[in-house]
Parts: sequence; C-alpha cells; structure tokens
Amino acid sequence: MNEQIPSSTVRVFIALAPPDDAKDELARELEPAYRAYPRLRWNRVEDWHVTLAFLGELPVAAVPPLRPPLADLAEARRPVDLALRGSGSFDGRVLWSGIDGDLDGLHRLAGEVRTVVRECGIAFEERPLRPHLTLARARRDDLSGVVEAADGIASFTGRPWRADRLHLVGSNIGRGPGPIRYRDIASWKFTGER
Repeated sequence: MNEQIPSSTVRVFIALAPPDDAKDELARELEPAYRAYPRLRWNRVEDWHVTLAFLGELPVAAVPPLRPPLADLAEARRPVDLALRGSGSFDGRVLWSGIDGDLDGLHRLAGEVRTVVRECGIAFEERPLRPHLTLARARRDDLSGVVEAADGIASFTGRPWRADRLHLVGSNIGRGPGPIRYRDIASWKFTGER
C-alpha cells in the first residue's frame, strides 16, 4: 500500500478569483482553441485566478500567521471592479487573458498584500504586478499553439465583475504526475470602506 506522507512545505500565493459566470464566458470564447490546440496544458477553469503575490514554497508552519493580517486587510478593503479583456503570451509559452477595470485599485491591493507578507517575515520574489489570468502553457517539446490561441481571443472583452474575496491558495505543484491543483487555504470577503 502506498501511503502518502504529508509534505512539510506548501506552494502558496494570494489571489483574486473571477466569478463563475465571468470564467464561463471566457471558457466559451476559448472553445475553438481547446479543439485546435489540445496539446496545450490548459488550466482548469475552476483554478483561474489573478495572482497578487506569489510566495513560492513555504514551510507549512509559515502559513497560519498570514491568516489574521490578511483577514484584517480584507475587512478594511472594498471589492475591486475588474473584467477579463484581450490576451497575449509570455515568451510564446504561456497563454493569458488580460485584466481591465480598476487597475489602480488592483495595484494598491497587491501592494497592501505584499506589505502584509513582508511584515509576517516571509521573503518572496517581488516581481512587478502584471495583472493577468493564466489559461494554458505549452509543453516543453511543443511550443505551438500559444501565440495562435492568443490571437484567437485578442478581441475578447468580458463583462465587468466584482472581486469580492481575497484568497490564500495552496497548490500541489511538483507533488505528482497529474495536473496542478489549487485549493483555498482560506479566503475573506472584502467588507471595508477604502
């Protein structure tokens, strides 16, 4: 019997998630690309998210101290109004949909999230925020399809939606041969005035 040993680390990020109807709208737009480029490693629609801070692999014990300050942050903040719009690729390998709407508010929120993470003593690579939703990745042995799929949805403009929850997310990346899976460690509703 293969008994799975619990890992002492978890890959963590903090994100926003579009509502199901906004994701469904983009998924319908992607149907021709799903058929035309089946070799792309398509992200599961239920896992689509907008990363605010990628923390990487952390000791499991480092995660609980993030909860109270992130909960306080969400309690103080208003939701952010966003939309999915356009597309592109990173280096012809990663297909993404762009983010439109209150980008200033999104950048402020990401800055506040990153401040909380630093104040919790967690070191992470602070890349500039490039708001996007990752849709698919090319396989190492086959780079075809990403640029073409991006061109196919370049004119997409999704309906506006409200990002009303902050998500602390863990992933199983590197934990097995199957697809990457994400799960909420915790999430908090935005209820504040600022």
